[in-house]
Amino acid sequence: MIGCGPRAMAGMFARALLVALACVLGLPAAGAAQESRVLVTRVDGTITPVIADHLQEGLRTAERGGYAAYVVEIDTPGGLLVSTREIVQDFLSSPVPVIAYVTPAGARAASAGAYITMSAHVAAMAPGTHIGAATPVTGQGEEASDKVVNDSAAFAVSIAERRDRNTELAESMVREGTSVADREALRDNVVDLVSPSRSSLLDEVDGRTVVVGPQDAAREVVLHTADARVVEHDLGFFGNLRQWLASPELAFLFLSIGTLAVLYELAAPGIGFAGVLGGILLVLGFVALSVLPFNVGGLLLLLLAAGLFLGEVLTPGVGVFAAGGTASLVMAGILLFRGELRVDPAVLWPTALVVGGGALIAGRLAWRARRAPTLGGKDALVGQEAVVTRTEGGAGQVLLDGAWWTVRGRHGPVGEGSRVRVVAREGLDLIVEDAPSPGEDRGPTEEEP
Repeated sequence: MIGCGPRAMAGMFARALLVALACVLGLPAAGAAQESRVLVTRVDGTITPVIADHLQEGLRTAERGGYAAYVVEIDTPGGLLVSTREIVQDFLSSPVPVIAYVTPAGARAASAGAYITMSAHVAAMAPGTHIGAATPVTGQGEEASDKVVNDSAAFAVSIAERRDRNTELAESMVREGTSVADREALRDNVVDLVSPSRSSLLDEVDGRTVVVGPQDAAREVVLHTADARVVEHDLGFFGNLRQWLASPELAFLFLSIGTLAVLYELAAPGIGFAGVLGGILLVLGFVALSVLPFNVGGLLLLLLAAGLFLGEVLTPGVGVFAAGGTASLVMAGILLFRGELRVDPAVLWPTALVVGGGALIAGRLAWRARRAPTLGGKDALVGQEAVVTRTEGGAGQVLLDGAWWTVRGRHGPVGEGSRVRVVAREGLDLIVEDAPSPGEDRGPTEEEP
């Protein structure tokens, strides 16, 4: 046995103390490194470019933040095919595991929602939900052409093949509008599991291995989601506002009615309410256009319609400008949006007729205003009648044109409550005389020499 001197003992004690201190300091860091988090987004309502941008942002956030998974809870009747394709492409190449969860009970992943759910690394449904009915339709709800249906069917099959799901049922959802409930979807390999809640879902997928990333750089990842901390990723106020505005009908209404309100402000300037309202509606309309895919030709027709309506206000005639503006507005509504987006004819035609008729009326109002005699100057109030409300020292006060005036009688003091007529003005005082009773000869209004 080798003996240990005091110096060796001190060195050993110092090293042991350092090791213990390192372990104590390292425990919190190790615990923090092992903490698992999942990012959760809720998708309700129609699939629009706003939703596509939001989900893309969520994937970036999940990747930068080192989240264990990105959970997308779905309840949608469908939406735009172009936005759906963007979401599917992002999910198929995502470096972060994506879990699509159709929830709560009674929710659906219809049409666009079916494509999105099947494209996730893990597809799950809550009891009492359904998926399918993915046949593409036009903006008016009519079934799309065979060309579009064939393209969509091939798209659905490619998604199912990539995720090893049921390709026959995926194609049937598109071609025949098939829709299946949660248990049937699980049995037919459309989804991976049925789970009653988010927490149970995260527990069930824990330990599952999924392949993430694009095909040329695919890698396997083991999910660590049990007892994971959930972080919500919401649209927020402005995101919800943009989602609400992502409607072709609202965009067309705001732009049309906003233009009409501005025209009325130009035709009959007042306190500015019509101008302010029109400006707000126009801004909201252009915000909606920034969200939706639109054609430049449709926008130019919209601007032409506004110019023709303005011409009707500035140079009113027999309504040629108003008729041309109405026709241009109808064509703008038809051509304004790209893809399957269309303005509903039930909104398009009444709006165009109302705005065209309103521009015609605004032109007539402007014409009358320009032909009306100008009242002003010293004699503007001569000939008007009013009731003396109170008197003091032989003079009285009356209310005329929204202002209080001091009046003096032409032939003597005025009496309180008497009805008088203005015959002249001297400085800030009005000279009045008794107003004749109805039917009497009013006589001259000028002062006798």
